[in-house]
Amino acid sequence: MAQIFISIGSNINKEHYIKAALAILPQHFENVIYSSVFESESVGFEGNNFYNLVAAATTNLPLEEVCARLKQIERDHGRTPADKKFSPRTLDLDLLFFDEMICDTPAQLPRDEITKNAFVLWPLAEIASDFIHPTVNLSIGELWQNYNKNKQKLWKVEI
Repeated sequence: MAQIFISIGSNINKEHYIKAALAILPQHFENVIYSSVFESESVGFEGNNFYNLVAAATTNLPLEEVCARLKQIERDHGRTPADKKFSPRTLDLDLLFFDEMICDTPAQLPRDEITKNAFVLWPLAEIASDFIHPTVNLSIGELWQNYNKNKQKLWKVEI
């Protein structure tokens, strides 16, 4: 069984799409747990605030199938392949880690934004503080402890 971590985000009808993700991920993966939900300003473009969280799960699926399922879930919830990277979105599911795998295709692993964005790192630290980032060789908890908390503003929300 592979341990996977998935970043979940939305800034269009965000409560609806976050709840949809919470309901559907256990249909595809096992032992799913979720971090708290955080609200943050959009990064890289002007837009509505985002809701973000991270899910941890296990799976027997190969990496390619995990990526395909995440993309299909996004499409089933209004994402299109034409959507720009820095734009509003109904549902954004990004695979952060697949065990300790390091690769660029079919997904960048570990995902580059883990160490750059508080809206990924803080929720990840909540549920995987002891997980060692395979390229920087620090725990997620250490990465969050060392992160400049003034860089991005985010706060917990209840949905």
